Amino acid sequence: MSYTNYTDLQASVAGYLGRSDLTTEIPDFIRFAELRLGRELRTRPMLNSATAPTVANDARTALPTDFLEIRDLFIQGNPRRPLTYMSPSAFSREARADIVGLPVFYTILASEFKFAPIPDAIYTLEILYYAKPTFLSSSNASNVFLANYPDALLYGSLIEAEPYLINDARSQLWATLYDRAIKNISDADQGGEYSGIPLQMKIT
Repeated sequence: MSYTNYTDLQASVAGYLGRSDLTTEIPDFIRFAELRLGRELRTRPMLNSATAPTVANDARTALPTDFLEIRDLFIQGNPRRPLTYMSPSAFSREARADIVGLPVFYTILASEFKFAPIPDAIYTLEILYYAKPTFLSSSNASNVFLANYPDALLYGSLIEAEPYLINDARSQLWATLYDRAIKNISDADQGGEYSGIPLQMKIT
């Protein structure tokens, strides 16, 4: 069965499981699979960009609500000023975290960016990040996962059915197919991103 929307996906999961009595449970299986894909995939269709203002004399700015992982961060201007990431541990030892000025470094704490130096004015941040797709539902028929990686979403949903069904002999098959799909997706995305870029030697 082909599936291009949430309703079709639910029917496909029921068909693969050979069960017609899981109408209530299948949306949970799909939701758990979406959560798994959100943790395991970082691909170009998941990239999003956003802008956000800093606040003068405040080191913190909220992350986008659908934030999964940072790809790049700039301060808008001419020229744009890239910010350098520091781990929270290194950031806590950075002397410039206690002074006010143009931000140079950032870290991520919980759901916020934190900057060093502390912004001395309102700056516009340009954020390139991996975004968490909106979950599938009766009011959201498709998302990045279903549109681009329907096989991984299907196999992930079948894997997530195992704790409910218990001892389905095909669970290892679903896991193998899921792992293969994730590897193929990641390999294809990486190859597509860099295939047109010639290798260069950089001497430092």
